[in-house]
Amino acid sequence: MIIRCLIVDDEPLALDLIEGYVVKTPFLTLAGRCSSAFQAMEMIEKTEVDLLFLDIQMPGLSGLEFIRSLQNAPKVIFTTAFEQYALDGFKTDALDYLLKPISYPEFLNAVNKARRWFELTEKPVMQETKNSIFVKTDYKLVQIEFNHILYIEGLKDYVKFYLEGTEKPLLSLMSMKSLEENLPDTRFMRVHRSFIVNLDKIKTIERNRIVFGKEYIPISENYKERFQKFVNERFF
Repeated sequence: MIIRCLIVDDEPLALDLIEGYVVKTPFLTLAGRCSSAFQAMEMIEKTEVDLLFLDIQMPGLSGLEFIRSLQNAPKVIFTTAFEQYALDGFKTDALDYLLKPISYPEFLNAVNKARRWFELTEKPVMQETKNSIFVKTDYKLVQIEFNHILYIEGLKDYVKFYLEGTEKPLLSLMSMKSLEENLPDTRFMRVHRSFIVNLDKIKTIERNRIVFGKEYIPISENYKERFQKFVNERFF
């Protein structure tokens, strides 16, 4: 398993240190480095990021404010010189909280914890058959027919399956990345960081949004070209 990391810190020396640690750790890869939360916001929209190394005290927008502003945030390890923010940091579901100056053994302990978390959520929780999948929910396996799925929404560590004829979505602990890799790409497509849609169920597209009843699923720039190709192939 390779974990894609983004480092966010307004101190160049701190960026260099964490980057060096990432480079020497075999199961990590560097997705990028940013000197502000605003740069990180743009980066997360453009590329897949699994794990943030995030400073807290930064000008303009603090690390805590930044992570709280994200709808579907990557997992985070806070890196800061101020221990008083630890409680607030863990309230954001942070995997760890590292105090500067950070040694490599401390860093390695934190990222091993992150790897264990990703291995748990990335384990195949689905058993695929020809027309259905099994997903874990409420401590049991539930079979979902592909043709019953309208769309899927990612929410932090969980995904929600929105099914035809059912008002309440089915909730399962897994990552969007893992789910996307296991669904047949001829039937399902990711159109947004937080949404995967059943292509067979699309009836209406309005202003760059897919309409499912009263719900509007946005099509983000990162996935727009692929989705437009799908539409063009079926347009007469």
